[in-house]
Amino acid sequence: MQSILATRLGLKTPIIQAPMAGVSTPALAAEVCKAGGMGALGLGSVDAEGGRKAIRAARDLGANCLNANFFCHHPEQVAADKAARWCAALAPEFARFGATPPDQLREIYLSFVADPERPAMLLQERPEVVSFHFGLPSASVIAALKEAGILLLASATNVAEAQACVSAGMDGIVVQGIEAGGHRGIFDPLAPDEALPTLDLLARIKSRTDLPLIAAGGLMDGADCARALQAGADMVQLGTAFVLCPETSADEGYRAAMASDAANHTGFTSAISGRPARALPNAFTAWGADRQQDSPGYPHTYDAGKALHAAAKAKGDHSYGAHWAGSGAARAQSLPAVELMAQLIAQLTAEIRQPT
Repeated sequence: MQSILATRLGLKTPIIQAPMAGVSTPALAAEVCKAGGMGALGLGSVDAEGGRKAIRAARDLGANCLNANFFCHHPEQVAADKAARWCAALAPEFARFGATPPDQLREIYLSFVADPERPAMLLQERPEVVSFHFGLPSASVIAALKEAGILLLASATNVAEAQACVSAGMDGIVVQGIEAGGHRGIFDPLAPDEALPTLDLLARIKSRTDLPLIAAGGLMDGADCARALQAGADMVQLGTAFVLCPETSADEGYRAAMASDAANHTGFTSAISGRPARALPNAFTAWGADRQQDSPGYPHTYDAGKALHAAAKAKGDHSYGAHWAGSGAARAQSLPAVELMAQLIAQLTAEIRQPT
């Protein structure tokens, strides 16, 4: 089963490791690359210099087909009174750990659309692929990256977003189904979400564009990958499947939660970051269950969320972490990335070779 993108990028397998900001590392990306897939770095949470260091570190470790991923959310102005009410609501949770909420909430993640430094860095470092989440950058940035020979991808959670990706000149679309872990890539977090499963969304988008499509959401093994490819995906992207690899930066609390019954009960929360994201249930998601509509928005809400997690973790409590995970989390394996990739490739090959 030939993959247009994999062939163009010189990959041996149509498997992409999801960017997973905060969990992915240069070591993980390099190991995936060395196994024949495309490694990725989630750089939405770092500045231009941090991105440069990560790209160079991955290169030094052997990453030869690298995807640098960025957040293109619309920068928000958060009302001071709304932020104050949110922090006041969180105060009892902070108090449990002898801490207090932040005095004000910061825009901890500068959007790629508002930052001229990261596009300039990319033109210097030239990763093979740059991908976008939550939206799209300006036409001028897209043109400059394409002129530099960088292949561009963007996430879409519905047909309208996919059509925007086509119009903007993307080289491929990451079709993010509702099963995917972490943040929904929706362009407008306040708009209705069709919440389509990966294969259903893939079918809808495929009927409207000839662009290569990357299936993402709920894919945990080679059989899952084969079904997506047979349904028309050009490549597949897996994130949750890699979280327990020793090369990720997931902490002990995250790993323990992934190995617990919580992995069978993932669900969406906006209370941790201010945007809907699929996570393992924990004390934070329980606290936010009836408060999600009150959050100050992304990424300001995340400033408070990270502070609360840090306060709890300092006291040995890991139940306030952003434990992002997809619907297949219970099937994640604690394997080195090279072993996981070998298993995925073997399973995928066996499934594709089976007679129909």
